[in-house]
Amino acid sequence: MHTVRQRASTLLGTNGVLLLVALLLTACRAEPQPRSSFPPSGRDVAPIVSDAFSTEDVRDRAGEFEQVVELADVKPGMWVADIGAGEGYYTVRLAPIVGAQGRVLAQDIMPETRDLLAQRVEREGLENVAVRLGEPADPKLPPASFDRIFLVHMYHEVTDPYSFLWHLRTGLKPAGEVVVVDADRPVKRHGIPPAQLKCELAAVGLQLQRVERLPGGDSYFAAFRPGGPRPEPEAIKPCGPAASGPAAD
Repeated sequence: MHTVRQRASTLLGTNGVLLLVALLLTACRAEPQPRSSFPPSGRDVAPIVSDAFSTEDVRDRAGEFEQVVELADVKPGMWVADIGAGEGYYTVRLAPIVGAQGRVLAQDIMPETRDLLAQRVEREGLENVAVRLGEPADPKLPPASFDRIFLVHMYHEVTDPYSFLWHLRTGLKPAGEVVVVDADRPVKRHGIPPAQLKCELAAVGLQLQRVERLPGGDSYFAAFRPGGPRPEPEAIKPCGPAASGPAAD
């Protein structure tokens, strides 16, 4: 029977294991989860499985990744996180862009999905990628570590957005950005209106920097940075479901 270390080596490779260990050691120094409760979402939550993109070839033809990476200004040497990474479409394409001096943390909340992605990372020899299991209300990011945190076509599936965002914010470097790619349509149809997104991130002190429509459909790109102190959980003011108009620039 494989030990935990042997299994990790099989899935991640030697350099991947070292990266994962470093991230886990950093995460151990993170602040404990507060006992205070977070407000409920107050809106619909989409089911976790979406058929918005059936294959990677379809996504490649749409050209979304190239547009998003350009808008996000991803550069060699950056540390980036791909939250809700799924099968790793963004993960495996980010890895060569950030290069050997950069790092990619791919996170998912489904153990089976995490394991399949780790196998893909090992198979493709991506030694600057670590794969990690998160929780629905806490992505479990090491603090102050990432230049960009990507939430790609997944935010509408987050069941506890204020807890999720409150914890996620700690993973940003001081000048880091949260990058959201989603569709401008109702949550039940696997999207979120930009104004609702802006309101929910603002509730934890993440301020909208820019929003851009992506060609070829109803998808959009939005980037956020910390703006002021992070509120205590009990001070978070939840958004109502009526925040459905266009987001202000």
